[in-house]
Amino acid sequence: MDRDTLVIGAGSSGLAAAKNLGLAGFEVDVVERADDLGGNWNFAAETSRVYGSTHMISSKPFTQYPDFPMPDRAPDYLHHTDVLAYLRRYADHFGVSDRIAFATSVEQLRPLGEARDSGWEVALTGRDGEETRHYRRVVIANGHNWSPKLPSYPGQDDFTGEIIHSADYKSAEQLAGKRVVVVGAGNTGCDIAVEGALRADATYHSTRRGYWYAPKYALGRPADQVSDLIFTLGLPLRATQWLFEQTAKLVVGRYERFGLPTPDHHFLETHPIVNQTLLYHIGHGEIAPVPDIARFDGEVVEFTDGTRVAADLVVFATGYLIRFPFLDDDALPWQDGRPQLYRNILHPHRDDLAVIGLIQPDSGQFCLVHWQTVLLARYLQLVRDNPAAAAVWRQRAADRLDERSQGGLALIDSTRHLIEVEHLDYIQDLAADIAALDALLHDEATRHEVVA
Repeated sequence: MDRDTLVIGAGSSGLAAAKNLGLAGFEVDVVERADDLGGNWNFAAETSRVYGSTHMISSKPFTQYPDFPMPDRAPDYLHHTDVLAYLRRYADHFGVSDRIAFATSVEQLRPLGEARDSGWEVALTGRDGEETRHYRRVVIANGHNWSPKLPSYPGQDDFTGEIIHSADYKSAEQLAGKRVVVVGAGNTGCDIAVEGALRADATYHSTRRGYWYAPKYALGRPADQVSDLIFTLGLPLRATQWLFEQTAKLVVGRYERFGLPTPDHHFLETHPIVNQTLLYHIGHGEIAPVPDIARFDGEVVEFTDGTRVAADLVVFATGYLIRFPFLDDDALPWQDGRPQLYRNILHPHRDDLAVIGLIQPDSGQFCLVHWQTVLLARYLQLVRDNPAAAAVWRQRAADRLDERSQGGLALIDSTRHLIEVEHLDYIQDLAADIAALDALLHDEATRHEVVA
């Protein structure tokens, strides 16, 4: 085999993968299609989906890598420029920067055989043209928030205004002086609706159902820190949900009073929507809540309740599709719209292909991808050093592919939850796996006991 390990993508997941695999003794190359690292946080990149006002929705302690704290002087919620600077410092500190080939795209991955460790032929296009390499293993960290998911409505093709996806939204200047319909109740949709309240002539926020809206601050602290304190109480799940719901009702009151539908699910049963200002602008009449779109009619957007409004711009903040454009579909075991991987990382039939960052957590991402990559590194070390023990552990993992680490929550049926994980549950599951692998690697006396 020509080379050892390829990591695709130099965003937060790829950087962590390169660092932790390097520390485990693997020779790592990183390729990144943009001219700089950072992935989605690289605002200047063509594939970046952050917009000018983007800040993190998780606070520093729940966002940072556990072995590389964010500065004490940094704000609770970092702006995207601060996040990019943090990722650059991380890459420099751990010696990852020198391993990255920028402006280099992966065009195709082809397995060199059907065995678990056959390796991959990788077709690349870089600054010096096309190139083909062979790698012992490949780690995919290309992200999952870049390929827009676009809905379709009757009359949409004949709409006289402009339709964009939030992937193409960069600045509130795009809303200035326009009548704007924002579709989608996720964090991005809420942010764009708020910016419409400040810059657009009229803003309508279209959502299909009622949602619980969480503030960024509670009791004078970032709300996710307060929430975690509540979780540590060890209350039954339904009691925790009831506590959050009663708090929301006490602070916000009846959602119907704002023209919003009542949530049709319990708190925590959707990916959290963190927005401090949406209800403020609704209460001031600067955002008009409306239901789902029924159809388009010329310049008019008609909603399912019969409301009709003239619009100049419709922004679909409707999420993204999981895509690996360089990989044939049958290279991953797809089920219900997502690859079925152990802990969303390990391929059940191959040791030479893994995915990092394929999660939608209810908290920050960087901490979780750190532990994902530690797990991957430990497993690959076991494959290298003790194939027999690795085979037994791998079979045990393959029998547990249905474990989703969702904290026992009955999440509503939505594509936004295909790869949703509850961060405390997920970290505990990763920690248990890492401990088992560490025992197999380093403790001969307990090796057989742990495998059993």
